[in-house]
Amino acid sequence: MESIPINEIDTPALLIDLERVEKNLQQMQQKADQYGVRLRPHIKTHKIPELALRQVQLGACGITASKVSEAEVMARAGIGDIFIANQIVGFQKLKRLVELSRKTNVAVGLDGIAGARRLSETFSAAGATIDYLIEVNSGLNRCGVLPGREIIALIKAVQPLPGIKFRGIFTHAGQAYGKTSLAEVKQVSQFESRTMHEIAEDLQALRFNVQTVSVGSTPTMKVWEGWPGINEIRPGTYIFNDAIQVALQVAQPEACALTVLATVVSRPDSGRAVIDAGSKVLALDKGGHGVETAKGFGMVLGRQAVIDRLSEEHGIMTVDPGEHLAVGDCIRIIPNHVCPVVNLFDKAYGIRNGALETVFSIAARGMTQ
Repeated sequence: MESIPINEIDTPALLIDLERVEKNLQQMQQKADQYGVRLRPHIKTHKIPELALRQVQLGACGITASKVSEAEVMARAGIGDIFIANQIVGFQKLKRLVELSRKTNVAVGLDGIAGARRLSETFSAAGATIDYLIEVNSGLNRCGVLPGREIIALIKAVQPLPGIKFRGIFTHAGQAYGKTSLAEVKQVSQFESRTMHEIAEDLQALRFNVQTVSVGSTPTMKVWEGWPGINEIRPGTYIFNDAIQVALQVAQPEACALTVLATVVSRPDSGRAVIDAGSKVLALDKGGHGVETAKGFGMVLGRQAVIDRLSEEHGIMTVDPGEHLAVGDCIRIIPNHVCPVVNLFDKAYGIRNGALETVFSIAARGMTQ
C-alpha cells in the first residue's frame, strides 16, 4: 500500500500505531516467559485476525474469545487453540460449537450443572467431546462459582457427564477496575492468584487433574509477579491500552496504541468545539464494570480540551480559551474503553511514522452470538 499522510484519512477513524502495538505485545509475552506461564490473550479488544496471529507468532499458546462467533472468525484465520471464556447456552450456539470443535482445539467455560448438561447432551449426541474450565468467582460477582464447597460439588456433579472433559479453572478479577491505585490493584491480583492456587490444590488433593489454572486482566497483569500453581494468563486490553488503563496507572499515554481521529466540525464559541465523533464512535464508558475512572469521553491528545458530552454523531468539547482549534482541524483521542470502540468500526488504519501503512478489517466486530 502506498504510504499516505494521516490527515488524508477520512474521519472519524481508528488509528493503530503499529510500533506501539508491537512493543506492547512483546512486553506481555516477555512477562509470561519470565514467570513460566502460558499467555492466552483475549481478542475481544482488537477483534482483528492478523493481530491475533501476531500474538501467537510471538509465543501465545492460543487465544481467548468471548463468543462462539468470535471464535469462528479466528479459527477461519488459522488460530488453532481457542478458549471461549463464557457460558455457552442455546441450541444454535451449541450446534455451531460442535462444528467449531471439529476444526480447531476449543474449550469453554462452565459455572453450573444446567449449562454442563446442555453442553454434554449436545456433544455426546454428536459423538464429540469438548474440554471445559470451571469459572471461579474471585470477587467480581458476575458469573462463576464461589471458592470452597460449591466448586467441589459442581465438579463432582459434572465429571460423570459424557461429551465434556474437565481441563481446569479460570477467573477474571474485574473488580480491579474499581480501584484507585496500583497498590490496590496488586491486592486484587494477589487475592485472585492465591484463591485460584488454593482451589487447584484442593482439587488435586481430590485427584482431579487440573491442567490449567488461568487468571488475568490487563490491570492485574501490570503488577503480577508470578504465583505458585498459576500457569496461564489472559490479558486483552494491553495490546492497545486506553484512557481507563491510564487512569488506573496501568499504562502511560505513550503506551496507548489506538486512537480515534476526529475532525472539528463547529466552533460555536471560544469555549466550545464540536467534533464528528459521538457515541457511535467513542461509546459511553467512563470506567470498567460501571465504576467511573476516566474524565470525559476520551483523552484528547495535545489539546487543552475535554469531551464533556456526546450525542450520536457529535462530541461536544470544552476548550481552553487559549487553545486554537479551527473548523477542519483534526484531533486524536485515546478512547476511555477501547474494546467497545473497536467494535463500532469495520476497519482500522495501521500507521507507522505518521503515515498510513496498512488497513485492517475488524473481522470479528459485531460478533455477539
